[in-house]
Amino acid sequence: MNALNRRIAFALVTTALASCAVSPSRVDPFEQWNRAMYSVHETVDGALIKPIAQAYVRDAPQLVQTGMSNFFGNIDDFFTGVNDALQGNGNRAGDAFGRVLLNSTFGLGGIFDLASMMGITKDKNDFGLTLGKWGAPDGAYLFVPLFGPTTVRDGTGAIIRIYVSPTGYIDSAALSDSIWGLNYLDTRAQALQAEGVLDTAALDKYRFLRNAYLRSRRYQLYDGKPPPEPEE
Repeated sequence: MNALNRRIAFALVTTALASCAVSPSRVDPFEQWNRAMYSVHETVDGALIKPIAQAYVRDAPQLVQTGMSNFFGNIDDFFTGVNDALQGNGNRAGDAFGRVLLNSTFGLGGIFDLASMMGITKDKNDFGLTLGKWGAPDGAYLFVPLFGPTTVRDGTGAIIRIYVSPTGYIDSAALSDSIWGLNYLDTRAQALQAEGVLDTAALDKYRFLRNAYLRSRRYQLYDGKPPPEPEE
């Protein structure tokens, strides 16, 4: 067993033992398992993924980083438009599809975000929020190593997004996997800035991240005006 595997096994065992005293939460009934998965995530990410993301941010030209973020952001804009339309928000859908049309043509496939320069608002929407707008409950909170926090509903939305992603229609597995890898790298690199807040503000990083995620999603679901949260 190599050093990384030993660290993963140690994280699983110690977290499972430590979490035995944690009372189940209404929103997080699988907290013991989720904490174990969070420890696995921190071990693998800290040993492998995070150093790669840090090297990318440090060494890659800013123009390359911005262009890659804009490219994947352009794909996100398309799915934002789809979800805006599914939620019956025609104005937001029009803005999102307008961004895609402008950036995909004059922005050279989305590498340049001309839409933002012209004042066309960028929004974020996804299939998890659409399911929520249609009445689907959150379901249990889950933490998936290397992907992060989610819920049953949001995870289902993520699976839908993966299934309809344009990379799924690329015949070359090597090219498709490379695009997924670059997208993951871009996402992980963007998350580096937020980690300072997590490291300095939280005594219990797992709980801090869980609560921040659930409150953020609730805020998005209710368009910034969430009703009072039910008591635990």
